Amino acid sequence: MRAVLLRDLQLAVRAGGGFGLGLAFFAIVVILVPFGVGPEPEVLARIAPGILWVAALLAALLSLDRIFAQDAEDGALALIATAPVPLEGVVLAKALAHWLTTGLPLVLAAPVLGVLLHLPAGAMPWLLASLTLGTPALSLIGAFGAALTVGLRRGGLLLSLIVLPLYIPTLIFGAEAVARGAQGLDPLPGLLLLAGVTLGCIALLPFAAAAALRVTLR
Repeated sequence: MRAVLLRDLQLAVRAGGGFGLGLAFFAIVVILVPFGVGPEPEVLARIAPGILWVAALLAALLSLDRIFAQDAEDGALALIATAPVPLEGVVLAKALAHWLTTGLPLVLAAPVLGVLLHLPAGAMPWLLASLTLGTPALSLIGAFGAALTVGLRRGGLLLSLIVLPLYIPTLIFGAEAVARGAQGLDPLPGLLLLAGVTLGCIALLPFAAAAALRVTLR
């Protein structure tokens, strides 16, 4: 599994591998928001939690089709499936690689972009906490969707249609936790629900994705 993780990280940093694409999209969306809604600090501060989370969600969506597509194209996926390694572990390794190259940069860049949207300083720790807890769920859900659509021609649109509804609970709990933190309220309920979603994804989705891959490789 470590070899799978290292291989995916190497592919991600190559030209066209998608590394940095999500981060650039995240930054562009956040930077464009003041041009669309106006520069008033009060307005930007009120919508900042939702905008940051929606931008992070869409940025994570950009590179999902690459989780299994490259391995399917060069035949590596069939070899991995016959290796003496649980396919569930391979799914976890690939989801971790996606998070390290997409989710983690979003977490690190979020406070800087939050300043651009006049997010209150008191909400910054909760923004970091919510993204740290929630973005792994985005990668795991994306890996499940990618497993369902691997091998399909023009599967990117279908992948988006499958994954976006499953992202909604993470989006709601993450944005609510940040909003409550910005208002001086207790953000802990939202963070606990977010952690529950992520733990549920870790427990269930590797098995679901592995089952989908086995069906595809038959």
